[in-house]
Amino acid sequence: MNNLLLLSGRILLSILFLVSGAEKFGELAPMLVGLLGQMGLPLPLLLTYLMGICEIVGAIALILGFQTRAVGILLAVWCVLTGVVAHLGAPVDLMKNLAIAGGLVILAAASPGSIALGSVRPKRTSPAAMVSSNAMLDN
Repeated sequence: MNNLLLLSGRILLSILFLVSGAEKFGELAPMLVGLLGQMGLPLPLLLTYLMGICEIVGAIALILGFQTRAVGILLAVWCVLTGVVAHLGAPVDLMKNLAIAGGLVILAAASPGSIALGSVRPKRTSPAAMVSSNAMLDN
């Protein structure tokens, strides 16, 4: 049951980043490029596309359960930064960003569960077990 809840949480958290990332290649791009340009940032169109790529890749990694801790922390930092930069004058939007960041931090602290790409790993054998199994083969 917990594994399904973790998968559901990863999917729900990812929806925002998938949609937001895709919008940076569509209708939202011109407005965001203008905003980044007004902030004095260089190459605002390139930055817009890079942000979109990072959000989409991060969302896919969360859904798959790949590097969940690192991705969760990076996306949490992203939520806090964008909340402070873009939503400081809108308390509800800022609180939403902070709440999403909190969920991502919790996910980073927990494991992604067994329904995750990161949980499919070959079992590691201790050096002592490898020595004893090699000794058996020699006999």
